[in-house]
Amino acid sequence: MKKCITLVAPFYNESGNVLEFFRRVALVADSLPRYRFEVVAVNDGSRDGTWAELLEARARHPWVHLVDLSRNFGKEAALTAGLDRAAGDAVVPIDSDLQHPPELLAQMLEQWEQGAEVVLAQRTDRANDGRLQKLSATSFYRFHNRISNVQVPMDVGDFRLMDRRVVEALRQLPENHRFMKGLFAWVGFRTVTIPYVSAKRHAGVSSFNGWKLWNLALEGITSFSTAPLKIWTYIGMGVSALSLMYAALIVIDTLVEGIDVPGYASLMAGIMFIGGVQLIGIGVLGEYVGRIYHEVKRRPVYLVREEHERDAA
Repeated sequence: MKKCITLVAPFYNESGNVLEFFRRVALVADSLPRYRFEVVAVNDGSRDGTWAELLEARARHPWVHLVDLSRNFGKEAALTAGLDRAAGDAVVPIDSDLQHPPELLAQMLEQWEQGAEVVLAQRTDRANDGRLQKLSATSFYRFHNRISNVQVPMDVGDFRLMDRRVVEALRQLPENHRFMKGLFAWVGFRTVTIPYVSAKRHAGVSSFNGWKLWNLALEGITSFSTAPLKIWTYIGMGVSALSLMYAALIVIDTLVEGIDVPGYASLMAGIMFIGGVQLIGIGVLGEYVGRIYHEVKRRPVYLVREEHERDAA
């Protein structure tokens, strides 16, 4: 029996990329006849013609498994839906905009056959990213890895090959708010890394913007570290120590110089500073309380509106 390789591809407003994506995947599959390929394509509530193009691709390629979510749940949920349905001996999450080259699969499979349980695809350049995006990505990885026990590899996204046992381990993780890069890193297993050059999008524009990236970064930090909560303990201790030092200076000054009328400006500055520190601390605490609130409701990660399974081999 040929080993089955499953590609998990989320689609969100990717009209114009769909048919080219499957054309290139089909070419790669034809070049690797020792394997049997399937693609689990998850339509994450697209508002353009993506679903119609996916149905057309499904008519051309019987090895395509289509999942249409009831609304846009986000990429992390779409990946989860795909992993839940992936039946392959090895599973590869891949972007549908063709920035992740399907041609890299041959090299990934070679490493997998040599014993690697996870094969990471690491970007060697960010020429297609803006200056702010490059800086924010680098800063996030460094900050996250400094405060978390789970080390997320630099410049490694969701594009990777995972052995069946890795996928089964991921399925045991029950959280609803899912930062997939962190979950991939958390499960571990024998890992190797191969470099690749990220291509430009074949068509359309990315749905990610600065606000979404910021929220994803918060998700990653709060999912795998309690350091932000601990930091506020030390900030509180520092502010208290400064307050005691200032109080001591006032007492000494009063004893030496006599009673002085305090300034209104300095008083207001102090009140506003302490108030700002307290509000920031409450905000950090609120991020974690919000995560608890969402988790205890135990809502499903996603809902499926329509599904078309691949044809039996």
